[in-house]
Amino acid sequence: MLSTVHGMKHSALLAICQAIDTALNLESALSGVLRIMSEQLSMQRATVTLYDPQTGQLSINASYGLSAEEKERGVYRLDEGVTGRIFQTSEPFYVPDISKEPLFLDKTGARKIQRGMISFIGVPIILHGDPIGVLNVDRLFEDEIAFDEDIDFLKVVATLIGQFISLNEKIMKREAVLKRENTSLKYQISKKSNGPYIVGESAPMVEVQRQMEKVSPTRATVLLLGESGVGKTLIAQIIHELSERKGHPFIKINCASIPENLLESELFGHEKGAFTGASGSRPGRFEEADSGTIFLDEIGELPIALQAKLLRVLQDKELERLGSNRTRTIDVRILAATNRDLGDLVERGEFRLDLYYRLNVFPLRVPALRERKEDITGLLNHFLHKMADDYGRSIHFTATALDALIRYDWPGNVREMQNLIERLVIMSDSERISLEFLKSYLAPGQTAAVQEGTRSNENMPSHGTSLKDVERNEVMAALERSGWLQYKAAEALGLSARQMGYRVKKHGLESMIAEGRAQLRRMKEAKA
Repeated sequence: MLSTVHGMKHSALLAICQAIDTALNLESALSGVLRIMSEQLSMQRATVTLYDPQTGQLSINASYGLSAEEKERGVYRLDEGVTGRIFQTSEPFYVPDISKEPLFLDKTGARKIQRGMISFIGVPIILHGDPIGVLNVDRLFEDEIAFDEDIDFLKVVATLIGQFISLNEKIMKREAVLKRENTSLKYQISKKSNGPYIVGESAPMVEVQRQMEKVSPTRATVLLLGESGVGKTLIAQIIHELSERKGHPFIKINCASIPENLLESELFGHEKGAFTGASGSRPGRFEEADSGTIFLDEIGELPIALQAKLLRVLQDKELERLGSNRTRTIDVRILAATNRDLGDLVERGEFRLDLYYRLNVFPLRVPALRERKEDITGLLNHFLHKMADDYGRSIHFTATALDALIRYDWPGNVREMQNLIERLVIMSDSERISLEFLKSYLAPGQTAAVQEGTRSNENMPSHGTSLKDVERNEVMAALERSGWLQYKAAEALGLSARQMGYRVKKHGLESMIAEGRAQLRRMKEAKA
């Protein structure tokens, strides 16, 4: 009999090792282990209970012989019951008859209708000397087998489980790193292939890009905060493009631009006869965005009556069309944006607190252009090149005009700059834009401040501050930062290799690149 039991143990351990080796994830591995123990070792019930650092409690992660409801009830404080005792002491615990053990709580309720004596054995799952969970079983072997043999066997299984959990954690961390690297690579490819990208190397925009790349691969709701015109729609589009939902719909809707009486139908759809003029059924924008992303701009303008329906979509992924009782399930990632203080709207009763918390999972503030003035010349270059492509003509600014644009506060932010450059390209009869011509196109109330700031420079000769010089200096700085490697500098500037080569030739930088590389080589040789 003893040799038979030992053979069963050996066979079960081999099967367990194989199940762990071929498992795709933690839950399937643990479930496979418990299933093998049941089938080969006459076990009735078993659980793997793991510590959750977020809740500070122990909860059943995998089970065999328990229903879903029974498994869900298996949550324990660290000082609660037999499971808590095993975890805290890191020692096995044996209960010959659970009906006579006061520490045994049977919180799952799985043993209430069991007839006859039930034995219980639990062992800690140890990793790096610390407990991370508990392996519990009911009546593992036949009655003739001593319980200490059960415990020894379970210790071996618990060790295997601990090692797999450790390996699984390392794999998950590595996957997270790879996802971030992949997202960053996707963004660089997007910049090179005329996809959407952010123009800006200032510290605030570098931080925006870092957060954007971090949140894009997740399913998290993102709330974009910032003034009108800072580029919130562009950032929402980039987040969609960098996510796994790329290739699925990206639906944009401005909550302030649609009348309140039409907004519900626009968002959630309607059935025929739902209101006057509803001659047929129509899906809403949420249904159109299924499997993709919906961007709700100006979310602070959403009427209070519709906020409850949006909250349900966020919480339950469910909606009903106007005039219908049929519940439809959707899979949509929600990105929202506002230039208003939602916290202030909550205090005034104009925005639901629960909806605010649901939207504010990952807030991302986009700075105003006046807060990142070092990006102004780069943005001017970007829009000048874009308008040259769109309209087939190029313009450039005088030194005083360029200085005025740098000093300008840009109340309309990046959108105002784009519109300004487009108007100048259309309206100017000359390729040279002077300060006097420029002032008539700036926002009212700003021209006086601009003129005051540039008055001292009005009659001074140019000292290399033309836009061409600014571009040359930017290319030079990027090359120096990139070790004089053109492809790296091109990536930093968001240019293709061809565009970078054109600028190097245009500004006569070939000899300077060669000298820079030679100097780097001499420095390396000196260190060696």
